[in-house]
Amino acid sequence: MSGAKPAPVRAAESGIYRKIGWRLLPLLGLCYLVAYLDRINVGFAKLSMLSDLGLDDSHFGLAAGLFFVGYVLFETPSNFLQAKVGARVWIARIMVSWGLLSMLCAAVSSAWHLYTLRFLLGIAEAGFLPGVLFYLSGWFPSHQRGRVFSLFLVGLPLAGVLGGPLSGAIMAHLDGVYGFAGWQWLFLVEGGPSVVLGLLFLATMPSTPGEATWLSDEEKALLEAGLALDAPAHAPHGFMAGLSDWRIWVLGGVDFAILMVTYALSFWLPTLIKATGIADPTRIGWLVAVPNVCALVSMLALSWSSDRMRERRRHIMIPFAIGALALVILPLVPHTLGWTLLLFSIVSASVTGVVPIYFALPATFLRGEAAAAGFALATSLANIAGLVSNTVLGFAADAMGGVFYALWVFAAFLVVGIGLVKLLPADQVNR
Repeated sequence: MSGAKPAPVRAAESGIYRKIGWRLLPLLGLCYLVAYLDRINVGFAKLSMLSDLGLDDSHFGLAAGLFFVGYVLFETPSNFLQAKVGARVWIARIMVSWGLLSMLCAAVSSAWHLYTLRFLLGIAEAGFLPGVLFYLSGWFPSHQRGRVFSLFLVGLPLAGVLGGPLSGAIMAHLDGVYGFAGWQWLFLVEGGPSVVLGLLFLATMPSTPGEATWLSDEEKALLEAGLALDAPAHAPHGFMAGLSDWRIWVLGGVDFAILMVTYALSFWLPTLIKATGIADPTRIGWLVAVPNVCALVSMLALSWSSDRMRERRRHIMIPFAIGALALVILPLVPHTLGWTLLLFSIVSASVTGVVPIYFALPATFLRGEAAAAGFALATSLANIAGLVSNTVLGFAADAMGGVFYALWVFAAFLVVGIGLVKLLPADQVNR
């Protein structure tokens, strides 16, 4: 419908979207970067924390999984509360609480302390990602969301690009300072920014376009009219409608495949690089950044292409196929640093690169509270992958004779994901 608008109207709308993007996305992208950093830094802490506390890999796997128990249980209730109290207050609450709990992880002295804090951290962070995506859907129409979501979600690969070297440097250079181990400094240094950014969000961000003092009345009216025209016709809008829509359950399965692979990479890539003979934590941190740089470039390029073509399904299915092929090849080549980085970079670019496109889908067929529920339910179902990814990798490694052969199981999840994407009606999601 936007093609039928007069050129001056289209130009005015484009100017409004750029203005909104500059106001919202830098802070939101930074928030997601520190959110994901807080989620995955336990993979770096593992390099020395386990020996310091007398724990083993089974303790680590359970602690990593308990985060997702809290996350999955509270994801949908969190989005329900956001719809009631407003995005500004609720997203700020999420960030401040998870930042404080992440910093408290520096004080753990036993397995049960670690289990408790990781579970509470999952509860605290629940609702952040779907809440922000639902929030952005109230500012941008569907044909803008792939690019907009990609600019927000660059925090995910950037957490690996910047977080790997940062985490490695903290572990290597702050170990022993003021009597704290490197892993303790890791939680303290990387948890604090979440608290600061949460308070900044509360002080500066409007919950809706109507609250934006930096938009004129004319700009608000034009924005509202554009969003009304973009709303899917006869789309469900009640909270319960979003929970019962079969397409949301399919999307949950697609995201499950994505997260099975990305969590396996996030938690195990430092260990797999170490297995190639690299012992220095700082160097491991820099090497972990390489696949994430590839994912960042892929994310921006695929989102731009998907928005320009107004096509979503093939932009997910083709990268999934490439990623699955790379995972199949990985165990068949020498386990050298070069092969490991090359093929994991292809996997990261293929799987992480489609995330913004995937998250543009719920609001193409749902609106209002149904879209909020849909975002929350899909991500909640998918984050069950956080519970099982490490366990599946461990069991598959034992059964198949090594971690690299276990990656074939994750290739199979991507193949299933291709089939699930194919189920989504093209005329409903290609917008």
